[in-house]
Amino acid sequence: MAYLEIRELQTHFKKRAGSIFSPHVETIKAVDGVSLSIEKGEILGLVGESGCGKSTLSRTVMQLLRPTAGSIIMNGEDLAKLPSSEVRKRRLDFQMIFQDPYASLNPRMTIFATLAEAIKQRHPNVGGADLSARVAKLMETVGLDPRFQKKYPHEFSGGQRQRIAIARALAPEPKLVIADEPVSALDVSIQSQILNLLKKLRAELGLTMIFITHDLGVVRYLADRIVVMYKGKIVEEGEAEALFANPQNAYTKKLLAAIPKLAATA
Repeated sequence: MAYLEIRELQTHFKKRAGSIFSPHVETIKAVDGVSLSIEKGEILGLVGESGCGKSTLSRTVMQLLRPTAGSIIMNGEDLAKLPSSEVRKRRLDFQMIFQDPYASLNPRMTIFATLAEAIKQRHPNVGGADLSARVAKLMETVGLDPRFQKKYPHEFSGGQRQRIAIARALAPEPKLVIADEPVSALDVSIQSQILNLLKKLRAELGLTMIFITHDLGVVRYLADRIVVMYKGKIVEEGEAEALFANPQNAYTKKLLAAIPKLAATA
């Protein structure tokens, strides 16, 4: 059995059509019958343009949004059928890295406080020197100097803040990490550093990962398999190199054509 299996997942929203006084209600099908599976230790790239439903899908898997229909089976258990109180307990096993690390980090908390809080979700009784050692090790794991743990988020660069966000996601020792556009707000040189870090963490920690992006060029480097979404549905999926070599869907071909090409030299 796959580590994560999504079956006929739907996440729909109701929207009043026309003016606020209109009696007509429109259904927005942000995720519309998505089925896919992820093996343990796999990195799945989820690709599509803004508005295709990929971020809604990720938030539904995280149970930040409850699905309209369908199943989210993680390690043999259907999260969609669990009450919210049980989902909160299970969430230690699946964490999320957001696009904007500055917005997702509490500006009033030091890095030590942020990481310590996350560690204590899994190990509530840890403290003192043991807690300090765990925070220092986490910072080293993501390439940050533990000497800076008393600093605040605004004292770091964008790439460093994303490393902090990754460390926070790793702190509860999850089995699945969902990374939602984690490099799109970073400079190209910093993007490569974060991608290399994620690849290293998968190898060292055996993480299963969903990497969400609009950029096929980025996901090709990282993902084992790629899923392409369009208008709430999966239109193509396959092994990363096979999909690049022989795309079948017209939308996938359009995304591939949008990847910047190096100008030919004279």
